[in-house]
Amino acid sequence: MIKGCKICGVKDSETLNYIINHSHPPKFIGFICNYPKSSRYIELDSLNKLLNLNKNKCEFVAVLVKPNNKILEEIKNLPFDYYQLYDCTPDEIKTIKHKYQKKIITALTIKDETDVLRYKSFVDVTDVYLFDSKGYEKSHSFDHNFIKNIKLNKELMLAGNIKFDDNLKNYEKIANYLDLSGGLETSGLKDTSKINIFLNNLNKLINET
Repeated sequence: MIKGCKICGVKDSETLNYIINHSHPPKFIGFICNYPKSSRYIELDSLNKLLNLNKNKCEFVAVLVKPNNKILEEIKNLPFDYYQLYDCTPDEIKTIKHKYQKKIITALTIKDETDVLRYKSFVDVTDVYLFDSKGYEKSHSFDHNFIKNIKLNKELMLAGNIKFDDNLKNYEKIANYLDLSGGLETSGLKDTSKINIFLNNLNKLINET
């Protein structure tokens, strides 16, 4: 059952303020903290300024690809509720979670069923599982049938080529949260009209169930 969503890759104050103050805001907003290959990456100085606001009902997520101690220390006092971690071992995640006292979204990139089964290694350190495509910032897709029948004891977030105007009922039996980034953009920039359509459609779906 879908409970909400995450809008990822926000990097400007206009978009962030629009999302936070929307009548149906997302549960999560994600910020790309240490992956310069992504066009949505935001440098530390800009991130500090961007996050200096009232986040209302939203929870902030630091998106981190195999973070080193330097970046973890640099962001430790920012108002993040979750760390979304790519390419980390269970032991690395356990250390980060304990040291920084953050909830953890473990991101697993999926190409085939073997990739899905890796979730079992992270049961003890994960608060939310994110099943994403292998594309990272490129919004590729993967076969959602791979995850339809797995039984998790944690909430499941789904990413990978989800569009702002998709039929969201298609995801009802798969995920608890939908994670969109590129699907809410026009020419590489967040598009508030697409964000508005998506958030309103998601709210309708949640109120129907």
